[in-house]
Amino acid sequence: MADNETPCCSFCGAEKSASVPLIAGNDGRICEACVKLAHQVVASWGQRRKSQELAPQLRTPSEYKKHLDESVIGQESAKETLSVAVYNHYLRLLNSNREPVCQLSEQVELEKSNILMAGPSGTGKTLLVRTLARILGVPFASADATTLTQAGYVGDDVDSIISRLLDAAGGDVQQAQWGIVYIDEVDKLAKRSGGGTAVRDISGEGVQQALLKMVEGTEVRIAKSGRRSEHSEEQVVDTRNILFIAGGAFPGLEELVRSRLQPKSGGIGFHAAPPRQEKPSINELLSALMPDDLHEFGLIPEFIGRFPIITFLQELDHAMLLRILTEPRNALVKQYKQLFAYQGITLEVTDQALSFIADQALVRKTGARGLRAVLESALQRTMFEMPSKPLLRSCTLDLLEQDAGGQALAVLEGFAEPGEQASQPAPPAASEAAAGPPRLAVDL
Repeated sequence: MADNETPCCSFCGAEKSASVPLIAGNDGRICEACVKLAHQVVASWGQRRKSQELAPQLRTPSEYKKHLDESVIGQESAKETLSVAVYNHYLRLLNSNREPVCQLSEQVELEKSNILMAGPSGTGKTLLVRTLARILGVPFASADATTLTQAGYVGDDVDSIISRLLDAAGGDVQQAQWGIVYIDEVDKLAKRSGGGTAVRDISGEGVQQALLKMVEGTEVRIAKSGRRSEHSEEQVVDTRNILFIAGGAFPGLEELVRSRLQPKSGGIGFHAAPPRQEKPSINELLSALMPDDLHEFGLIPEFIGRFPIITFLQELDHAMLLRILTEPRNALVKQYKQLFAYQGITLEVTDQALSFIADQALVRKTGARGLRAVLESALQRTMFEMPSKPLLRSCTLDLLEQDAGGQALAVLEGFAEPGEQASQPAPPAASEAAAGPPRLAVDL
C-alpha cells in the first residue's frame, strides 16, 4: 500500500475514518460492521453444530411403535398416534436450520402439535411417554397437575415444570429445549361449576390460563440458584421446541360422550322411538371423543386448542391383563422371578393362577396396577419367610380349591435335601427353620 493511500476494509472496502475505525492484521484490515457480521455467522455455525449434537437419531414411526410394543401391551391406536407425532416433531426440529427443499414460493414455518391422552387409570399413559423419551434419548420431565396452583397461592407454579426439565438436562438449556414434558392428571385442572358455595378454584381454570403460553411457546426465565431474587442470575428457556404431552383419566367423561351420542328422548306413546337397549362400552365412547366433550368436562377451549392431537387409551380386558403379566420386557411375573432369583429360588406361576390374578385385577378396577397388588398379596407370606429357609429351592404359585368352596392362590414350596448346601448364607435364625409341608394359601 502506498503511503498516501487511505486504508480500507479488506472485506467490504469501507475507507478508514473517524466514524469507521479499522482493526489491522498482518495482511489486511476489518471494520466494525464486518466483525459483527462474522460473529453472527460463526455463532450460527456453533448453534447448528450444537443442535446436530443434541439431536436424537430419527427413526421411522414403525420403529418407534415396535419399541413401544416391547413395553406396553395393546393400545395400538395410541402407540401409532404417539409414534407419528414424535417423528413429525423431531423431523421439524432437525430441518429447522436447513433450506426448504419443497418448491414453494415462500418458506413455510412448521408449528409443533402437542398431544392429549385420555384413558382409564392404569392403562399405561405414563409408561408410554416414559418409554418414548428413553428411546429418543432426550430430557424428560413428568409433572403432576394436582400440585400446580394459580399465581399468588401456596404451591408449585407452572414455571416449575421447565425447572424440572432443565434439571433433567443437567442444566443445559439447549438440550432442555429438545425435551419432552408430560403433564399427568391434567383432568384435575377442570374448572369447577359455580354452585351455591363460593369455592376458590386455585388449581383449575387459572392454571390452565397460565399453561397456555408455555405450551404454545414462550421464553421462561429460570433462576440458576433455584430461587428468584433481585440479583439472581437467570436462564432463558424457549418452549417453542419442547413437546408437551398431557394425560388424565377424565372420570365421568364417558357419560358426557354417551349423552351426546344417545340423547334422552322425551317422546311417549305408541309412535315414540324406543330407547336403545345396548350400551356402548367405554372403548367405543372414548373412540368417539370430541373437543366439545373435553370443554363440557371443564377444560377451557384455549387449553384444548393447544393440544390438537387427542388420543385415547382403551380399558384393559382379561386377555390384555394376561399378556401384561408375562409378555413385556419388564413384565410383572418376570420382575418377581428376578426377585426370587436373587435369593437362589425359582418361582413358577401356573396358567390357572395367571387367569385368576387377571380376574381379581378386573374386580379392583385399577388397571394394570391391580395386578401388582394381587401378586404382592399372594406372595407376601412367602417373601416374609423365604430368607429364613435356607433349604428352599422353588416356589410355585397355583390355584387350588378350598374346602368351603371357591378358589384361592397357594404357594407350593420345594425344598432341598437336609445335607445339601444352602444356596445362600442364611441368617442366624435360619437354623431353626424346618422344611414343613407346602401349605401357604391366600384367599383373595
